[in-house]
Amino acid sequence: MKNHKSFEHIGILTSGGDTPGLNAAIRGLGKTATTGSAMQIIGFRDGFRGLMENRSVRLDDRMLSGILTLGGTILGTSRDKPHKMPMGGKFVDMTDVLVENYHKNHLDALVCLGGGGTLKNAYHLSRKGLNVITLPKTIDNDIVGTDVTFGFDTAMGIAVDAIDRLHSTASSHHRIIIVEIMGHKVGWLALGAGMAGGADAILIPEIPYTIEKLAESILERVSRGKRFSIVAVAEGAITLECARKIHSMEKELEKAEGDKRSSIKKQLKQLDSEFRGSTIQMAEKLQQITKLETRVTILGHLQRGGTPSAADRILATRLGTDTAEYIRNEQFGIMVGVDRDKTKAVSMEEVAGKINYVPPDHPWVISARNLGTSFGD
Repeated sequence: MKNHKSFEHIGILTSGGDTPGLNAAIRGLGKTATTGSAMQIIGFRDGFRGLMENRSVRLDDRMLSGILTLGGTILGTSRDKPHKMPMGGKFVDMTDVLVENYHKNHLDALVCLGGGGTLKNAYHLSRKGLNVITLPKTIDNDIVGTDVTFGFDTAMGIAVDAIDRLHSTASSHHRIIIVEIMGHKVGWLALGAGMAGGADAILIPEIPYTIEKLAESILERVSRGKRFSIVAVAEGAITLECARKIHSMEKELEKAEGDKRSSIKKQLKQLDSEFRGSTIQMAEKLQQITKLETRVTILGHLQRGGTPSAADRILATRLGTDTAEYIRNEQFGIMVGVDRDKTKAVSMEEVAGKINYVPPDHPWVISARNLGTSFGD
């Protein structure tokens, strides 16, 4: 039998955007790790900034009680990066300070709950010799190495509820209703919510669209006597023209060096900001072409808020409780991912910086197309 090291102090923080299920994961880890042991869970306030400023709270049984159903995070969060911390109007590499505070608190391990950015930051600390584990949370479901992320189910349910409610007003006024759903780089949320909500068209970043094709599909519905159309749009959906420009510039970037490389990066960033999130302009063009009254509803941060769904509570709890076992087994430098009915240890090195895009031939996409849903392509 393997002799396990005695772990006494486990740090935990939440980083990036708030997501339903964070408190369930904190509770799952905290209760499992401390039951029948002398282990202490130390929570750091406001993500990596809290570790840098050494602002912490002991997560005892009293602190962990009653948080399962709460949205947000009892620890607070921020998007600050260890190596790029805002300090006095400029960005400073504070990695050494975080490492120092890790040891000052006598931590045996640090658990970071977050999305893709958190994963990269956690991997950065892991390479500095710290025992780090991450848990995949994001409403975008865009993390590689896990079947699903916690927060996704809740956000999708909120978006579906919004689409359901918009059906009645769209029908009453013979309108096109466009619902903008979160998803800057990936379309899982818009795709899932659009399918479950019965959207007539779904636009996602992975499948570039043309306004002409979208308008054509809506007018075809009108010709069949349909009184309204619902369009689910990921905030990062882009036109075919934009996608081609980005692809061309990315090819240039591969060959460029020095100042030219910096210039292309700047142009790409500007192009990205101009074309992504232009739902209002797209709606105006659609109305001009179809001559149909068009309205836009932007869900925004509504999708992040509120109590987590039952599925997210169970998922986050499982990830939290299993993390305690990975710590006892001294498995670090990993993300705890989901593999069907089990969790699994995934090397952070393998998944940090990678994005889980929607494949164009994904079963959800195929099913939607079989229903006659337009993707504007």
